Amino acid sequence: MKLFPAIDLRSGRVVRLTQGDYDRMTVYGADPAAQADAFRRAGAKHLHLVDLDGAKDGAPANFEAIRAIARQGGLFVEVGGGIRTEAQIDAYLSLGAGRCILGSVAVTDFAFTARMLQKYGPRIAVGVDLRDGYVAIHGWQETRPIEGAAFCKKLADAGCAALIVTDIARDGAMQGTNLDLYRRLRRAVPDVALTASGGISRMEELAELDGMGVDAAILGKSLYTGALDLAACVCRFEREGGQP
Repeated sequence: MKLFPAIDLRSGRVVRLTQGDYDRMTVYGADPAAQADAFRRAGAKHLHLVDLDGAKDGAPANFEAIRAIARQGGLFVEVGGGIRTEAQIDAYLSLGAGRCILGSVAVTDFAFTARMLQKYGPRIAVGVDLRDGYVAIHGWQETRPIEGAAFCKKLADAGCAALIVTDIARDGAMQGTNLDLYRRLRRAVPDVALTASGGISRMEELAELDGMGVDAAILGKSLYTGALDLAACVCRFEREGGQP
């Protein structure tokens, strides 16, 4: 199982929100590139970057911070937050990002998303953020009456090779992830690479996700608070191949 330590960006700083609430934000650093390098030195091979300003306002706002991280090299970087156009996709990929994450636009312009999936293949992932089982968009500020598992199946049918699914209620809450959600999704979209995100705070949860066939996990607040040790997680789940 791949592990993606997360850097959420707001106004150029490293932050974490609690349950998607922009008014409940903790700042963990002013140098995102230094944080990315610290993750790399701890053994990380992958990095999950989110432009929170872009996700909320609909246009990427932390491009320079992302550029600085990409220039360092040494990590497979996936980038999301406010990506709405092909030009934005090309801009991030040209920086050296391994893939771009489409989020709100997958709901507001599914036809565009399907075209990008066909054109870029595995260099596009789709982030599906769920509140009480329904899809939320625009930085989690708006919830649509779209059932999550059904939407994931629709994306898979359109050619999506990678889904990043977040349970908003668990994100940043340090109360554990929604294991039942990922079991259901693993059955619903068995042929799509599935990334679990939101609330992972114990090694045992990673073991359960690995055992059910989840392909990757995003680690956020648990790393910043010290609840999980990145080097130990990488050693167990990436270097040793995870669960038998």
